[in-house]
Amino acid sequence: MKLQSQLNIAFTTLLLVTLTVTGFVIYSMILDLLIEDEQRQLEQKGELLVNVLNEEYKTVYQFNDFLQEQDLQLLMFDRRQGKLLLSTMPTGVVEGFLSSPNHLEDKQALWEYKDDKYVTSRILLYPQSRGIELILLTPLNDLQAIQGNFIFRLLIVFLIGAIAAVVLSYFLTNKLVTPLTRLKGQLKKVEKRQFDDIERIKATGEIKEVEQSVYDMASELQRYMKSQQAFFQNASHELKTPLMTIQGYAEGIRDQVFDEKDSDKGLEIMVTEVKRLKKIINEMILLAKLDSEQEAYHPKKVSVSKLIEQVIDRTLPFVNEKNIDLFSEQEEEIELFADEEKLLQALLNITMNGIRYAKSTVKISVEKRSQVILIMIEDDGYGILEELQPHVFHRFVKGKDGETGLGLAISRAIIEQSGGKITVAASDLGGAKFILTFVK
Repeated sequence: MKLQSQLNIAFTTLLLVTLTVTGFVIYSMILDLLIEDEQRQLEQKGELLVNVLNEEYKTVYQFNDFLQEQDLQLLMFDRRQGKLLLSTMPTGVVEGFLSSPNHLEDKQALWEYKDDKYVTSRILLYPQSRGIELILLTPLNDLQAIQGNFIFRLLIVFLIGAIAAVVLSYFLTNKLVTPLTRLKGQLKKVEKRQFDDIERIKATGEIKEVEQSVYDMASELQRYMKSQQAFFQNASHELKTPLMTIQGYAEGIRDQVFDEKDSDKGLEIMVTEVKRLKKIINEMILLAKLDSEQEAYHPKKVSVSKLIEQVIDRTLPFVNEKNIDLFSEQEEEIELFADEEKLLQALLNITMNGIRYAKSTVKISVEKRSQVILIMIEDDGYGILEELQPHVFHRFVKGKDGETGLGLAISRAIIEQSGGKITVAASDLGGAKFILTFVK
């Protein structure tokens, strides 16, 4: 069953239950309210009749002619003598009341005679010592007829309201479900990888948030697939170059194309290319593990100053070889929660990158700003081209003297897995400035 049908059925069921309960409550209350109102009106009429009797008529019998002219059902009863003085009720009903003395003695609001019931109001005439009581009655059937008429009109109102509510529910659920239906179509396009055909959907509230999430997911999936395609293309290119070199020299040596000197040189080149090939493959495997295996990380509290000290120690031979000045600045002792070995590798990759391009200086500085920890590695080299900066952390993207193009991609994966973020900007020293941001 479609969602729209389910919503309409649920809403209609809830509406019917609500109207039924409301109608039942009103039906049971309306008769009590009518009885109370009728008693109040009978009491007012009785007091008016008593005043007229006291002021204008000297005897009850003179008053009888006046009562016969009124459209009232009443009894006048002498409580002291226990007899009926006058009545406007049918004789059979009066005899029935007289045969049941409890009707005349009790203060009950309803009198019952056979299958009929009457609403009553009793008023003593002045002076009360005379014991003459005026009893006004209204058949309950008259009130039940009013009740029935009221309920009938109420049902008409409920019916009209229910129809209007169901129609409104249909339009509202249609407005709610239509974006979901269109969103389903867009997800089918994602499933078929038709990313260029995806369209934005107009919606509101939570559906808009879902639509935005789907759109972002599709964009990220498209970017990921493109990056994977670029990765395989670049990987095949990077692997193909050393393999072709190795193949060329191997075939030349096999076919004795080279003399002894060139053969020795070819062997050295082959060894160098094998090492390069091994390095590329190892870094590709590491990058794949960083992206897919969460258990590859073992985070713990790490001293940043200890990390920087290890970076300086391990890069010292390269610093001396290039006659580079490598130094660090740190104001206070700072700790991070990260995998020490992985983060050390990321810092080494970035620092080696700076050493490779620096002219004379590489600087590592650590700062703490509120809850943010910044590690900045900068050099005084030629910097990174502005158009290359957005892609510098992608796989196989490398500068002029780059090696595999995987070092910065590995560094980014490690830093992001450690809860940080890495960006690149121009350094005041003149070269590139890598900024590692961690929220403590």
